[in-house]
Amino acid sequence: MEYWDLYDENLRPLGRTHRRGEPMEPGTYHIGVDIWVINARGEILLTLRAPEKEDLPNEWENTCGSALAGETAVEAAMRELREETGILAGPDELQEFARRVKGDVHLFTYLLRRDVPLSSLVFQPGETVDAMYVTPKRLDAMVAEPFGARPAGERWPFVRERLMKAIAGL
Repeated sequence: MEYWDLYDENLRPLGRTHRRGEPMEPGTYHIGVDIWVINARGEILLTLRAPEKEDLPNEWENTCGSALAGETAVEAAMRELREETGILAGPDELQEFARRVKGDVHLFTYLLRRDVPLSSLVFQPGETVDAMYVTPKRLDAMVAEPFGARPAGERWPFVRERLMKAIAGL
């Protein structure tokens, strides 16, 4: 069972934890992370959620997750990236490029610029089963569909312009 550290609306630690899956107490927040991997061609890495996932199975997403108790946001981002894709990234490689509050989550968004061959990815059983690179235009089309990329689509509108600037700077 996972536990998360709790924070207030200003990201101040509350000194207690929360068990994942239980209702959050009003006014409490946890840390979430969202990692976008882009290659030198300006393509975005997406992974396919496992068919046995309870929420949004068989849908395309970027790597994301929650910080476990005791983890910083960047440590959580490195762990989630490693667990879901096998990509090992150091804290100096992950560029924080957005932060916002979404519901009961302080969401930290990171960018990793790296050419990662799809054949080198290692998928986490029960989490991810496939991967592909897409252009921003292709991702726009995918999130416009009712099914297929809802997890990425939830985050895409918030990060799209920032990612487009990052891609333009390649």
